[in-house]
Amino acid sequence: MRADTSEGALPGDRMRAEKIRCDACPVMCYVAEGRTGACDRYANHGGRIVRCDPATVLDRRLEAGGEIRPFLRADWDGTLSDADLFVSAVGAGTTYPDYKPAPFIVSREIEGVDVVTVVTEAIYSYCGVKVKIDTDRHLGDEGAVVRAGGEAVGLVVTSEYGSQMLSLGGVDHLTGGSKAEGRATCDALMALCNRAAVELTIDAGARVVVQAGCAPIVDGVREERMRVGCGSATIGMFAAQWQGLVDEVVVVDDHITGVVSEHQAGKVLGWPDTGIRIKGRRSTPGRYFQVAAPGLGWGGTDIDDPLTILGEWNAKKGARPGLSLLMVSTTGEHAAYYVLDDALVPTPQPMPSTLTPSVALIAENCEPAMCTVMFTGGAGGSLRSGATRNPVRLTRAVQDGRATVTCGGAPAWVWPGGGITFLVDVLETPGDAFGHVPTPALVAPLEFTMSRADYLALGGHEGAIRPLRQVLEEGGEYGADWRAVAPPAKG
Repeated sequence: MRADTSEGALPGDRMRAEKIRCDACPVMCYVAEGRTGACDRYANHGGRIVRCDPATVLDRRLEAGGEIRPFLRADWDGTLSDADLFVSAVGAGTTYPDYKPAPFIVSREIEGVDVVTVVTEAIYSYCGVKVKIDTDRHLGDEGAVVRAGGEAVGLVVTSEYGSQMLSLGGVDHLTGGSKAEGRATCDALMALCNRAAVELTIDAGARVVVQAGCAPIVDGVREERMRVGCGSATIGMFAAQWQGLVDEVVVVDDHITGVVSEHQAGKVLGWPDTGIRIKGRRSTPGRYFQVAAPGLGWGGTDIDDPLTILGEWNAKKGARPGLSLLMVSTTGEHAAYYVLDDALVPTPQPMPSTLTPSVALIAENCEPAMCTVMFTGGAGGSLRSGATRNPVRLTRAVQDGRATVTCGGAPAWVWPGGGITFLVDVLETPGDAFGHVPTPALVAPLEFTMSRADYLALGGHEGAIRPLRQVLEEGGEYGADWRAVAPPAKG
């Protein structure tokens, strides 16, 4: 940081003369005394740029959810255990564009091994989140645009087993569109990564509130459970529960609707034919695709009356008056019981008490619905020069497993192939671990850990290595305050 005191400055520059220029990111704000920069992360305090939040140490000695704040006041007894403490990058500051060593390069001994951790907050234009939403409700067609505050921030991608996936963010939304789009994308990503609730709308689809670790709220209705499986899988799991209690079972599902009398499970059990006919595209026996359009109704379809997926019953293939039929969804949320009348038309009847436990068993086997938010980023560019004078060596050390990547202390999964592209579950990071800069871009903690020998071999900044105790006692360029928190419970 440096004061703007140049002589011969223009009037606008003279107005900045008492401000300090912050060089913690490429925006390089001029910050007045007692004020923060555009990112709200750095402030001018007594003529010095300081980090507004203390840096974070993960302390395994603390119970989950416990916190000691600050770390370096008189109430700290000075005891250290290298194995119990991990200096995370949350609040550490950054050296982007990394023409100098990372804010903290920490050495500590773990089980007799001298270990080095390179600690920095990284600025990401190339980042986003992958969101897994546990629901059978139809959120939107694959490829549909996802919006936050009316601005496009991503798209619907594939449907997985009982879940629908969104891909949000990325450089094209952050910097490739309008300013409004970039800001909306950055705000949505940061909120999701910091575990806040975000309302998203999907073109020609649903309105959904997403929050990491919480149930999704679809069109104002909170989801309770994800499906036990597709209709065919449900038949396979519970066919034996229904044998002898009902003549036919149809499990309604947007993807694969199951019919027990035709299904392999039913045939193995000796289930007799019933003459039932399903409207849809028959795949294999007892398995039907496209029985209805996707929607918010039974089994993720758009129907409220399950009888609409049935055709006329065939007496020549087993249909008869008095034949009983259970229709149920893949979550057990919907269930109805019918009996064929003399004209072979299903008529609603009260659910027999003998079948109620089987419907409850489907619901019992459904896991709670939840939103999962995975931050994804590419740790490339000049970021690596904060760790080594030969950046490609850091990439190769990560790729071959000599260097471990963490995000706020949380384990990261690194994609194979070139570069350092990783995923991390935001629930495993400390709270409020993510920030932003007005580029717009996200700021996320990042740590590289390896043996000292490997660090030096990749051309690391040996002169910037400091022992753990020294780091905690002296702090860094942007302040000396620390907080100690327990690692998240999932970690």
